[in-house]
Amino acid sequence: MLDEWRPLLCPFDVTMQRAISYFELFLPTTLPPEQHDKGFKLWFDEMISLWVSVQNLPSWEVHLVSLFARLAYDNIGYIDWDPYIPKIFTRILRSLNLPVGTSQMMVSRYVTNAYDIGHVVLWVSSLLGGPSKQTQAQLSGLFNSITSFFHPSNHGRWLMKLMKLLQRLPASVVRRLHRERYRKPSWLTPIPESHKLTEEDITNFVESMMQPVLLAMFSKTGSLDAAQALQNLALMRPELVIPPVLERTYPALETLTEPHQLTATLSCMIGVARSLVSGGQRFPEGPTHMLPLLMRALPGVDPNDFSKCMITFQFIATFVTLVPLVDCSSALHERTDLTEVEREMCSASAEFEDFVLLFMDRCFALIDSSTLEQTREETETEKMTHLESLVELGLSSTFSTILTQCSLDIFKVALVKVFNFATTNIFETRVAGRMVADMCRAASKCNPAESLKMFVPHCCNAINQIAVNEEVLNEEELDKELLWNLQLLSEVSRVDGDKILPYRSDLVQILQLTLHLKCKQGYTLACNLLHHILRSTVLIYPTEYCSMPGGFHQPIKDYLPIKDWGRPGDLWNLDIRWHVPSVEETSFAFYLLDLILQPELQRLQRFAQGEKDVSRDDVLQSLTIVQHCMLGAGTLMPPLKGEPIPELVHSMVNLDETVLYTGIEYDASRENYRDAICSVMRLLLKYILEHSEDDTKSLFSIIKIISDLLHFKGSHKHEFDSRWKSFNLVKKSMENRLHGRKQHIRALLIDRVMLQHELRKLTVEGCQYRSIHQELMRDLLRLSTSTYSQVRSRAQNVLFTALGTYNFCCRDQIPHVLEFLNPDNSSVTQQQFKGALYCLLGNHSGVCLANLHDWECITLTWPAIVRSGLSTAMSLEKPSIVRLFDDLADKIHRQYETIGMDFSIPAESCVVAKQIMIAGNPLPEDPVPSEEETAEGVKRQELKNSESVEKYKHLIGDLLDCLSNSNSNMPWKFEHISIGFLSLLLRDDHQLPPPAVMFFVKSLNHDSLYVRKVAISAVAGIMKQIKRPHKKVPVSPSELCGVKELSDEVAGDRADNQWLQYNSSSLPRTQKDWDQTVFVEKTHWGYHSWPKKLMMYAPMKEQPKQNLSRDEMTEREQIIFDHFSDPVFINQFIEFLSLEDRKGKDKFSPRRFCLFKGLFRNFNDAFLPVLQPHMERLVADTHESKQRCVAEIISGLIRGCKHWSYAKVENLWEVLCPLLRIALTNITIETYADWGTCIATACESRDPRKLYWLFELLMESPVNGEGGSFVDACRLYVLQGGLAQQEWRVPELLHRLLQYLEPKLTQVYKNVRERIGSVLTYIFMIDVNLPHTQPTTSPRISDFTERILLQLKPLNEGDEEIQNHVMEENEVGVQDERTQAIKLLKTVLKWLIASAGRSFSTAVPEQLRLLPLLFKIAPVENDDSYDELKRDAKTCLSLMSQGLLYPDQIPMVLSALQEIAGSSSWHARYTVLTYLQIMVFYNLFTFMSDQKAVNDVRSLVIQLLEDEQLEVREMAATTLSGFLQCNFLSMDAPMQVHFEALCKTSLPKKRKRELGSIVDTIPSADLVRRHAGVLGLSACILSSPYDVPTWMPQLLMDLSAHLNDTQPIEMTVKKTLSNFRRTHHDNWQQHKQQFTDDQLLVLTDLLVSPCYYA
Repeated sequence: MLDEWRPLLCPFDVTMQRAISYFELFLPTTLPPEQHDKGFKLWFDEMISLWVSVQNLPSWEVHLVSLFARLAYDNIGYIDWDPYIPKIFTRILRSLNLPVGTSQMMVSRYVTNAYDIGHVVLWVSSLLGGPSKQTQAQLSGLFNSITSFFHPSNHGRWLMKLMKLLQRLPASVVRRLHRERYRKPSWLTPIPESHKLTEEDITNFVESMMQPVLLAMFSKTGSLDAAQALQNLALMRPELVIPPVLERTYPALETLTEPHQLTATLSCMIGVARSLVSGGQRFPEGPTHMLPLLMRALPGVDPNDFSKCMITFQFIATFVTLVPLVDCSSALHERTDLTEVEREMCSASAEFEDFVLLFMDRCFALIDSSTLEQTREETETEKMTHLESLVELGLSSTFSTILTQCSLDIFKVALVKVFNFATTNIFETRVAGRMVADMCRAASKCNPAESLKMFVPHCCNAINQIAVNEEVLNEEELDKELLWNLQLLSEVSRVDGDKILPYRSDLVQILQLTLHLKCKQGYTLACNLLHHILRSTVLIYPTEYCSMPGGFHQPIKDYLPIKDWGRPGDLWNLDIRWHVPSVEETSFAFYLLDLILQPELQRLQRFAQGEKDVSRDDVLQSLTIVQHCMLGAGTLMPPLKGEPIPELVHSMVNLDETVLYTGIEYDASRENYRDAICSVMRLLLKYILEHSEDDTKSLFSIIKIISDLLHFKGSHKHEFDSRWKSFNLVKKSMENRLHGRKQHIRALLIDRVMLQHELRKLTVEGCQYRSIHQELMRDLLRLSTSTYSQVRSRAQNVLFTALGTYNFCCRDQIPHVLEFLNPDNSSVTQQQFKGALYCLLGNHSGVCLANLHDWECITLTWPAIVRSGLSTAMSLEKPSIVRLFDDLADKIHRQYETIGMDFSIPAESCVVAKQIMIAGNPLPEDPVPSEEETAEGVKRQELKNSESVEKYKHLIGDLLDCLSNSNSNMPWKFEHISIGFLSLLLRDDHQLPPPAVMFFVKSLNHDSLYVRKVAISAVAGIMKQIKRPHKKVPVSPSELCGVKELSDEVAGDRADNQWLQYNSSSLPRTQKDWDQTVFVEKTHWGYHSWPKKLMMYAPMKEQPKQNLSRDEMTEREQIIFDHFSDPVFINQFIEFLSLEDRKGKDKFSPRRFCLFKGLFRNFNDAFLPVLQPHMERLVADTHESKQRCVAEIISGLIRGCKHWSYAKVENLWEVLCPLLRIALTNITIETYADWGTCIATACESRDPRKLYWLFELLMESPVNGEGGSFVDACRLYVLQGGLAQQEWRVPELLHRLLQYLEPKLTQVYKNVRERIGSVLTYIFMIDVNLPHTQPTTSPRISDFTERILLQLKPLNEGDEEIQNHVMEENEVGVQDERTQAIKLLKTVLKWLIASAGRSFSTAVPEQLRLLPLLFKIAPVENDDSYDELKRDAKTCLSLMSQGLLYPDQIPMVLSALQEIAGSSSWHARYTVLTYLQIMVFYNLFTFMSDQKAVNDVRSLVIQLLEDEQLEVREMAATTLSGFLQCNFLSMDAPMQVHFEALCKTSLPKKRKRELGSIVDTIPSADLVRRHAGVLGLSACILSSPYDVPTWMPQLLMDLSAHLNDTQPIEMTVKKTLSNFRRTHHDNWQQHKQQFTDDQLLVLTDLLVSPCYYA
């Protein structure tokens, strides 16, 4: 791999990105230790030194980080990372892009190329541990320095990254701990003992993260990230994590005014619930918090605050799932072996009963306040709103969890309470009723026998009493009591089937009574009852979800439930109790079907045959009953029967369906109701569509029934999906990643088993396609194209599901769909037409009929879509139809994958497959195919391949036929669609048929812009198809240049790659030289190292013949040749190309460039004579579209002449050079970018020695002032485009250019200056500081800086302010040196700014020498009205301060800063501080690993605190406070003493001055020192904005003494105190604890402003 990709490592080229990303993907990092010398040891040093030396975050650095992270994770303990750790952390901190200082410029590449947090987290968590402990120290430093950013009052785009870091780091450390301690040994490299995480490591890690996590709990982005972090931290150290969270939770539960605080703390408590409840040795008192928390959370069930209510439900459910609610207080007397904590838990458990009853009271209150009458007017919707349904879900699941976990005694009390509530009130059935019924259902599910005994007789009596009199049955509006009892009965009957059987006679009687009620609400409830009874008798499901198998019903003396708090389920003996339908239950279900379903089907059949008249409402009622029978007993009904449809696909392999066993044996002796329902529904559907198509309600119902007939085996996909989602959410919030994967609680494990069972029932893909399915799908298609849009869309959805279910049914259905699009079919209505289009389009997840991956289908659908443009039903007036065609074309273009033509399988694969078949283990069922079978298979396959080619040609012929003149009345939209389809059919393994080539070439001159654009791309593609291959031969670089290859790896300019570089003395200027030169086109070859086998083009004589005559060409070539040789065609073509498309938006078009490049590559210079006059005409015209057109042609020409002979090339340049000269003089603001792109495109991947004409032309005095400054700037831009593409291979040109530009650096025009700055960047780009790289032969920055500093000398000497010099137009003669120097400086600034974002390494030593000058100029205030010079200086300083420094550069920078801090200009001293802030933060850990540097920074800041200029002192205080806050400096005793001493400097007494005398304004040195002391104290106080360290109270007292000093001290003290008050106000209750009472008195006096009315 290294040999293959190292030659690509050329940092100026895009291949660098490619090589590094390949390394990231493929380099192996999991080799065992004994093979490390074949693994990472080969490349680690090289890569890490590359990473260390790159300073400006190129885009490939991210890939390196990802590689290192993977390496570190796979080899913990085998690599010594210590030398790199400060660098790693500095770069991590930089890539968080945190805002620092006041006027910071963001460098955009720092944001776009920042490290991925996932890689950072993996890397850091793999570096932890080990003997040196350095990583943990730096990590603590990192969190200390960024903690304040987590405070909820701070917000910005960087916050998301910080939260991600917080959330993922603990998870990653937990994963590592699991690997070290709990995981079974695997093939992963074991971690050596010395580097495993010790207990101390874990504690330090958790402690370092606690402060930021606790701040992040209340973040603006929500508390989820913090909750996940806490969950993982609590697994490692519950005793450090849970108490602080509890401290925040208890007050939050008490307060009513801060709801956000409550939701945040509760969601964090949910995360740590498991660690809290299970206690363990580390945190034994955890469980004792559980009851107080539950009791205090109850008021959260609040009807007025939805989010609070939901989080409370989640909180209670989480805790209750983990804990059996059993009263164990009797154990105190019976057992003597309890610990203190256990005794406490036992006595507390007596309160469980109160808790359950109180919870029920809160729920009843919630229900009372959300009845329909209370929440909305009569007229509004009757359905539940979304919020109400969520509350309903929360309430019912929490209540059922509580009852599941209860002991029998508590359950009985709760049952009586809920029964009384449900039976003494009558609820409306829409909102409140549903909630109450849910609670009753939960009760009956937990203990069916007890509950049914109470509920069923009560409800049956109530219903019977009301329904005794006959007229009730026919009322439209039913009695509320009847409805409520029916609803209650239908919900409590959702229990185990065997528990219902005793009540079957009562229930059947109720069903017979209520199924035929007139009132829709009534009979729907009765249908629900029927559906639930059937479901509970025939399905297979677990009957209990308790957290311990068998429940908690043993006596306390044998079994103590508190031992099981938080216990995970045991995967190996889950002991699930299943409900499996017994014979008795099945026969009861069939009895119900015979009794209820049979008569309904007969009734519907008689209606469908026209024998009996039935009203619409009655039809709907019958259909509803049928549908609910189907839903209830679908499991019992065997799938539909029918003959398989033959001949859809010919295959020698068995393609039958696989049937999964789902636990049901079908009883053949009973009637198959699925078939019966099916035949009746088809009759009924036909009848309704003929007689009453507007009965949409019945049609909806029939569509549902058809869908269930096809797919329903006991559960629906959407229900399953939502359960799967909620299961995953619960699992996430309660999992324990530390002790292993499957340590879940038992209820979750059972739920997962149940979901698996349902998944088997839902698997329907790959079913056999039978005649009955065919008929039902025809019915669905009939419905999908019917009159009413809602019916259509529902039927289409069912149809799409069916199409995805049955094998190969699409081939059978497509012709029927296309029937509706056929223009000859005149009976088609618009609705049918639209319906058919929707059927072709498909939905977002299912099949798209228009675009099946199969030749047969596409050859039918694509032409049909185009031809439908001639249909009578098609009207482009209807926007919906236009939109449909747009969507169709768009979907086909997005999803079309080129369909293969050649499906042959290589012989070797067949041999291997045969070996596998006979090797056994396991043996396949089918026998090994015989020779004859194999031969037959090969024959069929060849036939299929030739058929595919035929179909491909046929499809193209068909589409061309649609476009031909016979269809001249085809609307333009369909022409476009057809051309789009044709363009998709271009492929690289099969040339386009000549008629299509003809069509595309002709379309180049079509009237429509869209068609021309497609044709340009297509013809460029055709050129590639017919290009003749050129032969390549291997070349040895060392033989070419006569230098032996160097043994060690060295990149850069070496002896063995010098021959590649541009050298004007040895350019190929004759045919002979040209033929002997080996041209290396790609720029990266040879920079780093040579590939093992360098392939280059063979000499001219071995290449295909050039300049063929027309007879030697192929048919396709002749078509192109004829058109492009025709002057009329070319005139028209160029005319079109030089039109404007969208004014101001057009750019150089790569497609047109490809077209021209192809023309000149394939046909040599055959078309040059025809095009030359056009080019001359266009180049003289300054219009932007004309110039752009000629630029496209020229770049195509230069790239296309790659293989021309020398004579032709020379001739070409004789034509081109004059053209380019004209073009460059005519260049305008609109066209300079296009010419730049033109030249850059022309030079890309071309040997510079081939293009010397161009480079020499461009180098002819670019800045000559002709045509004004603008033309100069443009010429430079174009030149830069060409040179930048050539990178390191043109050192001579770069030297010449630099020599030429240096005298011109004092340019007076801003645009030329900016452009020169950018060009300088590219000139010096090659001067990089990378490891194992030779010094470059291109120009070097250090030499250049020397020369510049000489010219800037005049500016350094004087002390006066440097003014921007504006030149008068008429000023002639020599300006003084100073003015020249100022102009030079402006250009240099432009260069520094431009290179900040582009180069790889920063030339720090050189930049430092310019620093003093910049500090002198840069303004202090943030004011945009400054002139360009000052603004640029400021930008430059901001960019330089953010640069990444190498450790050896730090002393240099600091000494430069110390020197400037002594300068006489206070502006410079002030700017030193702002520079220092940003520089230290952006290189934090590099500085901190160098103790001398820290001391230097500290003394510098403290020295500037005593500056005579007030602004400098204040800035120094701000800087100091920032350094203290990010823990760069620490608040130690000597510093405190120093400041206190300064504060005590006594001031001279004020002399009474005469009123008129001049006031002495210069402050005395004493005042400055005293102010410095006060500022120092204030900096210390402001450095901890969110907490109160131990030293703070004393400092505040010291400060308060100075409240009445002279200004500016008084002002400072006041500001400090008001800031202190502002930042500590929120948590004052906690902060107060740190002060003594006397100190508090003083503080209150200071902080409360005096009352003016006293």
